Amino acid sequence: MSDYTTICEKAVRSGGATVLDWIGRIEAREKGPADLVTEADFASQEVVRKIIADVFPDHSLLGEEEDQGAPFSETETEYRWILDPLDGTTNFVHRVPHFSVSLALERHGELLVGAVYDPTRDECFSAAAGQGAYLNGQPIRTSQVFEMSEALAAVGFPAGKCRNSPDLAVFLEAVDVCQAIRRTGSSALNLCYVAAGRFDVYWGFSTKIWDVAAGTLIVREAGGTVTSPDGGPFVLDDASFLAAANQRLHGQLRELVARALP
Repeated sequence: MSDYTTICEKAVRSGGATVLDWIGRIEAREKGPADLVTEADFASQEVVRKIIADVFPDHSLLGEEEDQGAPFSETETEYRWILDPLDGTTNFVHRVPHFSVSLALERHGELLVGAVYDPTRDECFSAAAGQGAYLNGQPIRTSQVFEMSEALAAVGFPAGKCRNSPDLAVFLEAVDVCQAIRRTGSSALNLCYVAAGRFDVYWGFSTKIWDVAAGTLIVREAGGTVTSPDGGPFVLDDASFLAAANQRLHGQLRELVARALP
């Protein structure tokens, strides 16, 4: 497990350095309505892919950026790495310093290790199953907030928003309940901020597997709760979730969702 963790952290840090190197010299295009991709995304993905392939040639990689019209995916093996080479591309394009590289390793649907690196702050969040969560090598824990009225929440909206989006419906319900709500533009960092006690709850109905694979493990290892929207087990390949700092707060988030999405 320590080898996996070491390579995971090395890969996201290298991807992050690559992303920073592209600031000011990028070209961006749309891969969907209001959803951008840049050369930096592809460059970061290739750097991470090479690091993994050099050490674990029998592992496969699922990456966000397209390969012949579909997300990059090698032939699936027992061990699969899940990568978002630049989570928060729109922030990056507009030079908003809030984006990250996210990488996780899973085996038969079980998350083994994960790391999320914010290169602008040099913050590397990481976790290994059963071994706790860390920020730059120091242990982190979720907050001790137990009431939604005291919670700082995070929300992410899909690129193609519509008025009946479940994310928006829950947001409108939460506005009157939570202390405050933030929309940052990076799902991976939102989850890491829950793990570090900066945010207290976060939900996502339109996220993808590469957005949340690493962050989900980091939240759990920091003492938080992540489930599917109905409160059942989180399904990695579906990637819809509710995340909270603790069980009590998660229960209140579930009640809020039930009101918003009857």
